[in-house]
Amino acid sequence: MSTAVATRHTTVAPRTAAPARRRALGVLKYVIVTAFAVPWVGVPLWLLIVNSFKPVGEASQLSLALPKQWALVQNYSAVFVTGNYLTGLKNSLLVAIPTIAVVLLLGSLAAWGYARSTSRATQFFFYMTALSILLPPAIIPTIYVLTTLHLDGSIAGYALMNIGTRMGGIIFLTTGFIRGLPTDLEEAAAIDGASRMRTYFSVMLPLLRPILFVGAVLLVITVWNDFFFGLLLLRTSDNSTLPLTLYSFASSGEHGLNWNLVFAHVVMTSLPLVIAYLIAQRQVLAGLTEGALKG
Repeated sequence: MSTAVATRHTTVAPRTAAPARRRALGVLKYVIVTAFAVPWVGVPLWLLIVNSFKPVGEASQLSLALPKQWALVQNYSAVFVTGNYLTGLKNSLLVAIPTIAVVLLLGSLAAWGYARSTSRATQFFFYMTALSILLPPAIIPTIYVLTTLHLDGSIAGYALMNIGTRMGGIIFLTTGFIRGLPTDLEEAAAIDGASRMRTYFSVMLPLLRPILFVGAVLLVITVWNDFFFGLLLLRTSDNSTLPLTLYSFASSGEHGLNWNLVFAHVVMTSLPLVIAYLIAQRQVLAGLTEGALKG
């Protein structure tokens, strides 16, 4: 009897030890990630926020200490009044929203065609489209085309440039995702007499929702924070996006940078991105997880 009990204990112990090891490894991973994130993410974020609450003298010291004298209302009021923030926010939304909508719609349609086609010519065009991810946009031809269309310096022209240059990334991302999907539902829709567009909106679009959320996040980050092409294509303050208004605001000081106002403007410029990510967080994580499983 005692030998049987001892044998039973020796066989059960390894089973209970394995989950404990997995939990310990999980806790260790979180500790390592936190230890990495605190100096590289937490400290710069704290420096940005706390210095946006300080007057110019304290903020110029770039310290992590709390303000001795709070200037929160004055700093953020200056961002709205003299920082041209609302104009920049309006223009950024006018660029980002159409760009994301058009790129996701046309890009996913093109990706569906590329993923389901076996033609060598189609595959050649797919690789040419994917090559646009690596090649920088041609500025001079872009300006020439926009000038010919009488869109040079306008919000519409800048949005068209973003649509053209961001399309390749979404097509490349979505094509790989679609290739991992079965064709049963598409074939069933075709048997029921559904057109290609009806199949796309009723069958494919719901399946692509997770990866399109990921693509939308990538798009909004790159389009929202774009400075170089906006500086070249938008030449008036009325058409300036938030990065351009931040640049003008930071360089307009007569006695150097007013770090408190610059930090406050950076916080307000990043705030819409943070809100958009918090709203779509679950869908983004689901898309990343599903894409990893399919890969």
